[in-house]
Amino acid sequence: MPVPAYIADAAAGLLRTRWLVRTPVWLYRARLGILFGPRFLMLEHTGRKSGTRRYVVLEVVEHRPPRTYLVVSGFGDRAQWFRNIRANPKVRVYTLSRRPAPATARIFPQEEAAAALTAYSARHPCAWAGLKPVLQGTLGSQGDDVETRLPVISLELKADKMPDREIEQVNRSASGGNPPS
Repeated sequence: MPVPAYIADAAAGLLRTRWLVRTPVWLYRARLGILFGPRFLMLEHTGRKSGTRRYVVLEVVEHRPPRTYLVVSGFGDRAQWFRNIRANPKVRVYTLSRRPAPATARIFPQEEAAAALTAYSARHPCAWAGLKPVLQGTLGSQGDDVETRLPVISLELKADKMPDREIEQVNRSASGGNPPS
């Protein structure tokens, strides 16, 4: 069942409410990221003009064991964090309640991004059914081109900075407690 337009518009408006979208950042900084589970992470990036640290909490579209996370810019290339990582791809990633891990951000080409979003919508059809109209509102799009307009970013954690036991814990959390196959 599609989400009514007035609900999608309200959700898109809430995503523009600064204090509301900043609340998860405060929780991650207090080492309470575990409250969001393995489907979210906090990204620390550097402001492209100010050079100061910036933070954003993002949904993990896909976790590719052992050290890669895929995230999406829901506001397209207008998102400030996206512009910042395009200028400086050296970032830090916070997962669950763990220490931050240094990583490198890589923006997927459009074809790879569309494939990743198609795979996400197949794995999480209910979530995608609710998110798609909201994303159409944030992008100002009414068509079915959301999958081709959303940038997908790969966050590749540095191998030597995250102990193997922590990687195994993240993999178990992301797979619902079962070891990865």
